[in-house]
Amino acid sequence: MANTTSAQKATRKIARRTAVNKNRRSRIRTFIRKVEEALLTGDKSAAAAALTAAQPELMRAASKGVLHRNTASRKISRLAHRVKTLA
Repeated sequence: MANTTSAQKATRKIARRTAVNKNRRSRIRTFIRKVEEALLTGDKSAAAAALTAAQPELMRAASKGVLHRNTASRKISRLAHRVKTLA
């Protein structure tokens, strides 16, 4: 347990940030799952639409520090490649 008032405040702040980041991670996973599901059905237009919706979310997460920049770029790149190869 935190002893000083500043440590107690830091604990409260960490709890708030954790909740926000958890929510953002959940949103990212939802957007990625929509792309994955569209890829599984084989619907190229739906997959492309889902990818265009997922890209800004991933980059926003990277800018907010939820994901690393390179991780977000890698995920976008791999999804885009899979959408592109879908014939």
